[in-house]
Amino acid sequence: MPDEAQDNTSGVDDPDTQPDDRTNSSDPVSQREICERVTKLAFGGDPARFDEFVRVLSEATPAGVDVILRGSSITGHKHGSDDPFDADGPGTSDLDVTFVGGDMVMLFRDFHITGIHSVPLSDEHPYASAALAPLRKRLCEMTGRPVNLQATTSLVQNVRDAVMDQPYLVLLTKPKVDDAGNPDT
Repeated sequence: MPDEAQDNTSGVDDPDTQPDDRTNSSDPVSQREICERVTKLAFGGDPARFDEFVRVLSEATPAGVDVILRGSSITGHKHGSDDPFDADGPGTSDLDVTFVGGDMVMLFRDFHITGIHSVPLSDEHPYASAALAPLRKRLCEMTGRPVNLQATTSLVQNVRDAVMDQPYLVLLTKPKVDDAGNPDT
């Protein structure tokens, strides 16, 4: 593997780590580009490590829930600054995973907006969701970095899309199923 693919730092001058502020997160080309950036920055350029991360999330995610990744692994820099991802050394920047829809918010006890938008289960909020603590621990161990888990409703995510225009990566989509376990259409 080329040396630059193994570099976990974002390289502020690298155009691959500089997302267009107008990135449409629903555009398949944008999603592919964001996935490549995330794989490079957060997973050392190793697609197998990224795929394993998504597989573990998929196993823990019920039907009717989307899982997205947002934050500095998407943008290539820390929130509110130009400091690159992992500016303080490998594994120092976190991954911000959000479960969208379903009843995932019910697994949280602490909220930004009660009942519809949780605080992240993180080092700052270690008791936000006892049910998801084992998953967070496993993901942190796998990635060698903090992984924050949050839940929100589809309504809140749609408002964030319209108002905040923040890029994100769709990690997985689990369609709703009916009582017989068939995809709900």
